[in-house]
Order: sequence, then structure tokens, then C-alpha cells
Amino acid sequence: MKLVFAGTPEVAVPALDALIASGRHEVAAVVTRPDAPAGRGRRLVASPVAERAAEAGIEVLKPVKPRDEEFLARLREIGPDCCPVVAYGALLPRVALDVPAHGWVNLHFSLLPAWRGAAPVQHAVMAGDEITGASTFLIEEGLDSGPVYGTVTEEVRPTDTSGDLLTRLAFAGSGLLLATMDGIEDGTLKALPQPADGVTLAPKISVENAHVDWSAPGLRVDRVVRGCTPAPGAWTVFRGERLKLVHAAPVPERTDLAPGELSVAKNNVYVGTGSYAVELLWVQAQGKKPMRAADWARGVRISSGEALGV
Repeated sequence: MKLVFAGTPEVAVPALDALIASGRHEVAAVVTRPDAPAGRGRRLVASPVAERAAEAGIEVLKPVKPRDEEFLARLREIGPDCCPVVAYGALLPRVALDVPAHGWVNLHFSLLPAWRGAAPVQHAVMAGDEITGASTFLIEEGLDSGPVYGTVTEEVRPTDTSGDLLTRLAFAGSGLLLATMDGIEDGTLKALPQPADGVTLAPKISVENAHVDWSAPGLRVDRVVRGCTPAPGAWTVFRGERLKLVHAAPVPERTDLAPGELSVAKNNVYVGTGSYAVELLWVQAQGKKPMRAADWARGVRISSGEALGV
């Protein structure tokens, strides 16, 4: 089939690579979000998908909005049979959805109908899911509600951050998306409606959602830290300034600390929660680079009785 691939961040690149390498389908163009300011200089930078497409000599389309007439005219001119999508980052209007004969097929990083929305992997980690996965589905105008072509499952490991899990799903999902394109082309694959039961929503995680509540059980604190890593980053307050929690681990045997209370040993930093303690392994103070929590604690000279979240 002739394809127009839509995607923006690094997590979409493995799927684009799989389609390019397949030899069976032609990636005629790529649709991605416009260049965005990045870094301290805030210079405009192309998306990872745009950079990969340019390397491969593929035409790159960067509409401000996918309903822009210039973009729609070019899409019709290309005449794709299908448009595979991975984390594109913009809502597609009906006028765009109607262009390819086989529609727009999204690779979504959950087992639909669970975790519909922008942050399925973060929510799966924060909810303590033991199994998650990826799904390919036909995009409709509803939120991730279209009929499903296929799924692949992935175990959520006890120490997984959302970044760890998303990386594995990006590669597992790339194979699923390619298999979906093959099945659509040869007519062996039919999309089935999602069940009405089991729908959960995964809205974008805000910075406020990532604020750690030390009165919550240690299990919950651990899930929030892992689910918000690398973005937006779990955080707390220490001496009136924000402290990012980069890596932590539950310590069920320590139940002697009050919520937020710090306990510092030679090479360990513990914090109390509503149940057992967690150990801080890596932190990032405001304006500083990430560092080992023990090094941070030595630098700030924590006094007895000091606490986080105050």
C-alpha cells in the first residue's frame, strides 16, 4: 500500500523504521507537528519523526493544523491507501480521515478499551497494572474508540518507569503496526468493535498530578515516581524549593518514619510515607543536574527531624 505516516516524538520512530524497512509498503510522506523551540536557546527543532523521514529522503508535511487546506490538498494529491499513526499529537478532522481508502490506523499503547487518552503508559504504571500492551485501531472522531485490528501484550515489571515500558512497547508495537498494514492490504484482517465494558481514561499527567503526597502508602508513592518518570517528573518540596524525585525504591521493612520524615545514613536516604518508607536513589534539586540522593543529602546537611513536602 501507499502510506502516509503520522507521528511526532521519538517513540514513533521504531514504527516508521519498520514500515520503511518492510519492502512491502511505500511510505510516500510523513505528517508531523511543526518545529518546536527546545533547549536553553529555544531554537526551533524538527521532531524526531521529521528528522528520521528526512534522513530516509521521505517528504515531510508539518501542518499547523491538520484541517489546513494546503495540507489536505497535498494529502489528496499523494492519494494514500492508508495512514498509520503513532503519537502524532493533533486531532484529525473528518475531512482528513476520509482521504485514505483504508482510513487512519492508530498504534495506541494500551489494551483498548483500557486507558484511552494521551498518557496510557503513565496511567498503567501508576495504577499498578501487571499487564498492558499496544493496540492498532481505526481512528474515528471519538477518543480512541474505533474498532481494533490487533493487540500485543507486555508485562509491567515491578521497577518499570513509564519511560522503560514505553520504549519496549514502541518496538513491540512497531511489529504490530506493520502486521496490521499487511493484513489490511491482503484482506485477512478485520477491525472489531471495542467492548462497552472496561473503558478507562488516561488524560495527560499534569505537573500537579506528579506532586508526591507523603501521607499516601509507600506503594502509591513508588508508583507515582515511576509513572511520572521521565515526564513530567515526580516532585516534592524541600526547604521551600522544588525537588524532583528521579529514582526511588520501596523499603517495606522500615515503618518507623512519619510521612515525609527524612532519615539519612552514610549512603542511604529514606523518607516516610503513610505506610513503609521509600529510599531516594536519585534526585534533582532546582537548577541542578540529577545526582545520587546520598550526595545531595551530604551537600544540604539534613538536620534531624527535617521532612519533605513541608
